[in-house]
Amino acid sequence: MSVLTDSGLRAQFPAADKLLYLDSAHQTPLSRPVRAALDAFYDQALLTAGPKKDWLTRVEEVRVRLATFLGVGAQEIAFTKNTSEGLNIAAHGVPWEPGDHVLLLEGEHPNNAYAWLNRRQHGLEVRLIPQDKKWADAYTFAPHIGERTRAIAVSHVMFHSGQRNDIAAIAGLARRHGVEVVVDAMQSVGVLEVDAHALNVSALASGCHKGLLVPQGLGFLHTPRDGARLPPTYVAAAGVANARADLVAGPDPVELHADAHRFEIGNFNLPAIHALGAALDLLEGVTTARIEEHVLSLGDQLMARLDDLGITLAGPTERERRSHIYVLELTEPGWPEYFAAANVRLSPVRDGIRVSFGLYNTADDVERFSDILRRGLARRTRHAA
Repeated sequence: MSVLTDSGLRAQFPAADKLLYLDSAHQTPLSRPVRAALDAFYDQALLTAGPKKDWLTRVEEVRVRLATFLGVGAQEIAFTKNTSEGLNIAAHGVPWEPGDHVLLLEGEHPNNAYAWLNRRQHGLEVRLIPQDKKWADAYTFAPHIGERTRAIAVSHVMFHSGQRNDIAAIAGLARRHGVEVVVDAMQSVGVLEVDAHALNVSALASGCHKGLLVPQGLGFLHTPRDGARLPPTYVAAAGVANARADLVAGPDPVELHADAHRFEIGNFNLPAIHALGAALDLLEGVTTARIEEHVLSLGDQLMARLDDLGITLAGPTERERRSHIYVLELTEPGWPEYFAAANVRLSPVRDGIRVSFGLYNTADDVERFSDILRRGLARRTRHAA
């Protein structure tokens, strides 16, 4: 049984009633509170030409709230454009020598993979590790760690299967070998409970347009308190601790901030950060514990209907190994067009059709989708006869 049954919550996401929206792994629909925050920002810009000092104060307030949401300190959070920027900062900053190597899972998200693959031209070896089961844990990586392993880069939740990798176990293994761990948390933050402090990884990157409910163009990078060992990819005044108030860059040695602020390079995405404050209001009111239980319960319901229909999943079925993402092994041509015609928003991925739930979805959504699936299967049977 779902733990989120408040019709008032559903009403905050009008798109969820305009179409059967099962695509939160792509992006979440805009909510009324987030839209209101964006409108308030733009109204202020329109009418006052922008009180930048007040806006920057708001940035720091939202930084503190996001850090608290993740269980870390505000000095451990840098705002970025997206997940990819954070991953690239890590890929450029983790120390290594030519001949060292980094471990990634086969089939990782390309924006995680390319950040590291691009370093091969400078002598880094990238080893793609086959999965030994439908999720990854310490046992997946242990046989591949050697003296010259410098990092493991891994998604918390895989976009193409929904598997939830055991980051805490992987990080524990890595620490015993002096190996850095870089996590792509794009598909988990805001949907699953993520305690970044407890994970104890070297870097955790995410965008904000999925579980954190804001439009595209804002992300963050979490690095722990000793993140000063990770140099920035590029430097601007925002990342310099001894930048002068008169904005003159003098001959003195550049002293970077000792915390995550060293990774910030200039003007922030101010409207999106203001919107993130409203999104955090909504998420904190619901709690990620309830959201996680909600999407897993919807997954229980969906899997029962799929069993009845004889449809299998590409990802794991165990509750502790799955997430809000369910990939139906429907690889025959025509399914994406069929769902689009039925006013269903979802995504085709490499192993089939991806259904992904959000806090706005309901048990009725699952039943509607199951009926649409059943009709689609019946139509294919008739056409094949």
